[in-house]
Amino acid sequence: MAHLLPLLTALLLCSYGPVGSLGCELPENSVQLSKMTWQLLGQMRTISPALCLRDRRDFRFPREVLNASHFQNTQDMAVLHEILQQIYNLFHTQQASAAWNKTVLAQLRTTLRKQLQDLNTCLVQGRAQQDSVLTTESPTLALKRYFQGIHVYLKEKKHSDCAWELVRMQLRRALASTIQLQESLRSKDGGPRTS
Repeated sequence: MAHLLPLLTALLLCSYGPVGSLGCELPENSVQLSKMTWQLLGQMRTISPALCLRDRRDFRFPREVLNASHFQNTQDMAVLHEILQQIYNLFHTQQASAAWNKTVLAQLRTTLRKQLQDLNTCLVQGRAQQDSVLTTESPTLALKRYFQGIHVYLKEKKHSDCAWELVRMQLRRALASTIQLQESLRSKDGGPRTS
């Protein structure tokens, strides 16, 4: 019996490792919800970017975090989750409530919350199946630095209309990249590509 316990433990651990795991599949409606979020960010435009040229800033979105070819599925999900969580956090502040149309902002928050809930379920499942610890140079750390730069910029600019407009445009570009990543993940999972 003493030898049976380590064997059972090893079998249990193997069933959660890469050999025995099925992995986490991207939720069915993830791409559609991201496209809806992208469209809502488009509807939020209140000022012409041409009026904000003096406020321009290159936030240097870390595009390497969206290279699906070199990440594990759970890490891809963590990247998507981090981007969506950070966008949600930006638009779930008092300053955002004062700057944007309340109806569209509420729709944006609802859509982001739904995506985050779906990805949370997937991440919990994926992390239980894969024992991969993210290093200090992880993709999510690069994203946190990127979004921290956006927070600092908004604060420096006192959450002006131009600052919010430029951030909104940056986030739309970042979301467009995540849509491409999600479509790539859906095709890796064997799911249908959406256009």
